[in-house]
Amino acid sequence: MNNDKSIKDSVRSKYAEIAVKNTGCGCGCGDNSKVIDYSIMQDDYTKLDGYVDTADLGLGCGVPTEYAGIKKGDIVVDLGSGAGNDIFVARPFTGEEGKLIGIDFTQEMIDKANANKFLTGYENVEFKLGEIENIPLAESEADVVISNCVLNLVPDKQRAFAEIFRILKPGGHFCVSDIVIKGDLHPKLKESAEMYAGCVAGAIQKDDYLGIIRENGFENIKIKRTKVIELPDEILKEYLDEDEIKDFKSRDIGIFSITVVGHKP
Repeated sequence: MNNDKSIKDSVRSKYAEIAVKNTGCGCGCGDNSKVIDYSIMQDDYTKLDGYVDTADLGLGCGVPTEYAGIKKGDIVVDLGSGAGNDIFVARPFTGEEGKLIGIDFTQEMIDKANANKFLTGYENVEFKLGEIENIPLAESEADVVISNCVLNLVPDKQRAFAEIFRILKPGGHFCVSDIVIKGDLHPKLKESAEMYAGCVAGAIQKDDYLGIIRENGFENIKIKRTKVIELPDEILKEYLDEDEIKDFKSRDIGIFSITVVGHKP
C-alpha cells in the first residue's frame, strides 16, 4: 500500500510540473537527468475536430476517441483527462446535447483544463478532481469512458476497471489507449525503457491486462489498434545480443500501445 502511495505521489508531482510548465514530457516521465524521447508514444491530434492546442501536452499513446463510438447526446468520461485534450476532441461527437466530464487527480491539471474550458466557452464540459480507483461519479452515469495512456500508471488496475464498470450505464462501453508488454523483457532492458519512455513503468503483460478487463465483467472486448513502441538500437544493444535483437524486432516480444474497447452488459 505504501508503495502504491509512493507511485501516486511521484506521478502526481510530475504531472503537476508538466501542467505548470505547460510542456509535455510524455506519459509518466522518467529520470530528468537522462535524455528522454517521448515522441515515440504520441499521435498527431492537430487536424482533429475540436482540437485545442493549449490542451495538447503530448501525453498520450493513442487516439481513443477514434474508436470510442461516441454518439450525439452521450455522456463521456475521460479518466486522467490532463489539460482536456481528449475531452475537447470528443465534444464534436457528443454535440451540445451531450456532456463531457474529465477526471484527474492533479489539481494543477484541473486548473489548466478549466482555463482551456474558459477559452472555448463550452458549457457542457466539466473537470473534476478525483482518483481513478475511486471515481467521483454515480453508478451507471456514463455512456462512454475513455482514457489515454493513464491506466498503466494506476497501481491497482483491478480497482480501476471495477470503477469503470460501476460508472458505465448498462450497455455502455469504454475505449482506452494504454501501454502493455508482450513476452519476457530483459530486466535491464525494461528498466532502460522506463527511462526512455515513462509510460512503460506501470505496464503489465497484454494478456494480464485483457484478463483484468474480463474479470471485471466486460464483454465484446476487442483490440482496435496496436502500435509498436520502437526502442532505439543503442538501448537494445546494451542488453541484447544480435539474435535477441532480431527476436525482439520480430514483434513476438516487446512494448506496445493498444487501443481496446469493452462493453458493460
